[in-house]
Amino acid sequence: MRDIASQRSLDHTLIALADPTRRAILQRLSEGEARVTELAQPFAMSLNAVSKHIRILERARLVRRRRAGREHRLSFNQGPLDAAAAWIEARRALWTARLDALDALLCAEDCAASTAPDKVSTGQTKKKGRSR
Repeated sequence: MRDIASQRSLDHTLIALADPTRRAILQRLSEGEARVTELAQPFAMSLNAVSKHIRILERARLVRRRRAGREHRLSFNQGPLDAAAAWIEARRALWTARLDALDALLCAEDCAASTAPDKVSTGQTKKKGRSR
């Protein structure tokens, strides 16, 4: 069951990172806490649209919300990003190992083919020159 939950968490993280607006919000929050209205300022969209982006970031647990009275302060949570990076790195290592094994196999076949006797060395010669 944990594997399904971690896969779902990874899905939410990758979906959240897929949008440039959400990445810009995360970039801003990496500098420190901010209110929703502060986060919305640089974007040419409604406060409601920015709030929808923030909800997606919260669902991915990339953003934490802290309430102080009527004020909502948002902060960046690095954890899900670290988990996604670890997943990507594990896949990169897996494919690097597989491609290295394939490369070694192909190299071994090339080396074996280059040491096999060719027709010229066995006395069979090809006619060189132009055909008329």
